[in-house]
Amino acid sequence: MKVTNMKIKGSWREVADSARTTINMEPGTKEPSSLWKRKMLLAEHSPIRQMFISAKWIDLPYWVSVHFVRHKIGIEHWVRTQRSDRTGTERGASPQNAEVEHEILASFQAVIAISRKRLCRQASPETQQAWKLMVDELKEIEPELYSVCVPDCVYRGWCMEYKSCGYHETKAFQKAVEEYREGINQLKD
Repeated sequence: MKVTNMKIKGSWREVADSARTTINMEPGTKEPSSLWKRKMLLAEHSPIRQMFISAKWIDLPYWVSVHFVRHKIGIEHWVRTQRSDRTGTERGASPQNAEVEHEILASFQAVIAISRKRLCRQASPETQQAWKLMVDELKEIEPELYSVCVPDCVYRGWCMEYKSCGYHETKAFQKAVEEYREGINQLKD
């Protein structure tokens, strides 16, 4: 399984200009700072929905793909068909772990929301692994978005799952929360 064809659609200048519109300011000219981007993502203000990721999983198990198509707000999915008339193979003969291609177009807001559920240790390990592959691809091209893609417990500061995995009781969790919150109340770059 791998992630390919990742692209970013939209620009931080567009996000910043939309944010400026909301506070009665004219469009700007320079690239927003890394701190500003991160704070905007942490605040989850509506202008972040100006930016999208486009990417594709190759050889994703079908049943893991089904986990992702459950997410529908701010994301579109295109999954390779298993229809017999398109593939020449009897659909009913395909096991649940048959590999498919799964392409997405997701707003930055959706990426944050999906990360909260699919990086949670209560998600299936295979689904966690597939989403982590997606998020890891962001590290080089959108490091600020990467930095806010965390499981729900880190996002909230506590575990709200009915049956907790216990991660929230570890030092690693405390460190992850500190890293996630870093810079949030910093006023200037």
